[in-house]
Amino acid sequence: MDPELTLRWMHVIGACVLLGTGAGIAFFMLMAHRTRNAHLVAHTAGVVVLADLLFTATAVIVQPVTGGLLAWRLGWPLSEGWLALSLGLYVLTGAFWLPVVWIQLRLRDLARAAAEAGEALPARYHQLFAIWFACGFPAFVSVLAIIWLMLSRPDLGVWLVR
Repeated sequence: MDPELTLRWMHVIGACVLLGTGAGIAFFMLMAHRTRNAHLVAHTAGVVVLADLLFTATAVIVQPVTGGLLAWRLGWPLSEGWLALSLGLYVLTGAFWLPVVWIQLRLRDLARAAAEAGEALPARYHQLFAIWFACGFPAFVSVLAIIWLMLSRPDLGVWLVR
């Protein structure tokens, strides 16, 4: 099998996993949250944390490795405009994703505690959910923009990376 084709395939699959897992996690967390059922939220948040660990974290590692190897193999400098912008957006996505992982753990734990006590979801859960929800928008839009940049590779010139 052609190494370049293999790298491209892995890179595209990684992008699909990032986009698909992110959208799926957001959908299921939102649907569970809307029920206000602590048992359902606790279960869903537990699955979401596991999905993030298995799928998102793996793709987060695979993307820069396969992207860097592709750039090197194809002779694209990392200062190429579309590539530099993609890398910046990737860092931005990570800046929103890392707190979201911690928040998901807290949401799960708060929902579990409420379910075990037979209580409603606490105010802290709702505060954290609002932050979690807000963090999703810039991360999701950034991933969409990165995919667009990967596909279109617009001529943005060369950016000086120092």
